[in-house]
Order: sequence, then structure tokens, then C-alpha cells
Amino acid sequence: MVGKIRSSKIPYLYLSLRSVFFAHPRFFINMGSLGFLAGVIGSTLTMFFYLSPIKTFAQIVKHRSTEEFESLPYVSTLLTTSVGVYYGVTKPGLYLFTMICAMGALIQLVYVVLFLLYAPPKIRAKTAILVGVLNVGFPVAVFLIAQYGMHGDLRIEVLGLIRAGLSTAMFASPLVAIKRVVTAKSVEYMPFLLSFCLFTSSVAWVWYAILVQDLSVALSNGVGVVLGTLQLLLYAIYWRREVLPSNNILDESDAGWQHKPLLNEDNQDV
Repeated sequence: MVGKIRSSKIPYLYLSLRSVFFAHPRFFINMGSLGFLAGVIGSTLTMFFYLSPIKTFAQIVKHRSTEEFESLPYVSTLLTTSVGVYYGVTKPGLYLFTMICAMGALIQLVYVVLFLLYAPPKIRAKTAILVGVLNVGFPVAVFLIAQYGMHGDLRIEVLGLIRAGLSTAMFASPLVAIKRVVTAKSVEYMPFLLSFCLFTSSVAWVWYAILVQDLSVALSNGVGVVLGTLQLLLYAIYWRREVLPSNNILDESDAGWQHKPLLNEDNQDV
């Protein structure tokens, strides 16, 4: 009987000690502030990631042509951030996550509009179809089904799974750059800053997800941590290697993995 009483007091004692420690005036810290700090760090690094194509689009506007760049990375990121906004609004407490998704969606929308303005007719038509399906049709279908066909926790869980799947697909995009690095034995096609931002922002969002207890954000950014680690390891291996000459007229080293064609004659098997 005494053992049962003592064991039942252990969780209460643990919670009491934890609350006393985090509430102590010497520390001025609690789990809420830790989550906020992780969200601020993740948001800042993610914003760098969203703004990284600015140089590419400055080149597109200057030349008034999209040249060999592909629209799919921006269309898919717009889809991911749009669903992320709906998920963040639906689930209470994800204020920072919702804010960065909304800012990301706005930035990607600008990229997509610029792409439509300066793309050649055939590519513009292809991009318009992608936008219609992925940025209009799919989000509207998700909203209608979730809003009117689901309620409560079921709606949150389904939206979380959809968002996690889309984010995982977005994080998998650097696999094209990883293949090029291994083949060329050069980091010419994988700028360090993008790889570093991918890794650090993913770590921050995993930290944030653990503190706010969000499995969807943790899983998708866990994939980002793995891929970011792989990219940094490849960078450490190949950064001293001599850069192989490229026949591409574009400055691909500045463009980065997010700005390359995802499908071409050399990597259709990816």
C-alpha cells in the first residue's frame, strides 16, 4: 500500500519540481517561451530559404525570359505553404508556423506570377496547367472536404498528414542536386548557404514541433534534417575538389538546387 502511494506521488512530484524550476525568477523561462524561441529561429531561417531565389528572378526579369529554369519548385512550394496556412489556422497554438507559411505563400505567389509573365508560350501553358491543378484545384478540394466533411480532431489530423506529405516531397527536391554533386564530384550545383539553411531551419522546426507537440511538423522537418545532414556531409567531402567546367550558359552555382530543372534528359530517372 505504501509503495502504491509513493509511486502515485512520483508524477505529481516531477511536475511540481519542473514547474518550480522553469518558473524560478532566476531563469525566466518556460516551455512556452522555448517553443516561441524555436519558432522564431525556424521562421527566420525559413525566410532566408524562401528569399533565396531573388537573384534568379532578378535575372529572369532582366533578360525577360525564364531561360532554362523550371516553375515546379515554386508551384509546389506555394501548394505546401498554402495548405500549411490552413492547417495552422485550424490547429490552435501554431501562430508562428502559420505566419511563416503565409509569408512563404505570398513570396512563392510572386515568383509564380513572374514566371508566367516571362516564360515562353509553351512553358507558360504548362505552368498555367500546374498552377490550376496544384495551386487552385487541389487546395480548394482539400478545403471543401476538410471543412464540410470532417470535424474536430479528425480534420486536424488529416490536414496534418496532407501537409506533412507535401513538405516531405518539397524537402526531397534537393535529391537532384545531390545526384549532380556525386556525379561531378563537385559542390558547384549545391550552394552551402541553402544546404545550411535547410538543415538549421529543419532542426529548429523539429524542436518547435516537440515543444508544441505537433507530430506533422516534426515528421516532415525530420526528413529535412536527414537530407540537410546528407548535403552538408557531401559538401564536406567535395568542397575542396576542383569545380568541373560547365557548358550551361546559366550561372548555376548561384541559382542553387531549387532553381534547376527537376526533369531533363540527364536525370529523368530520378
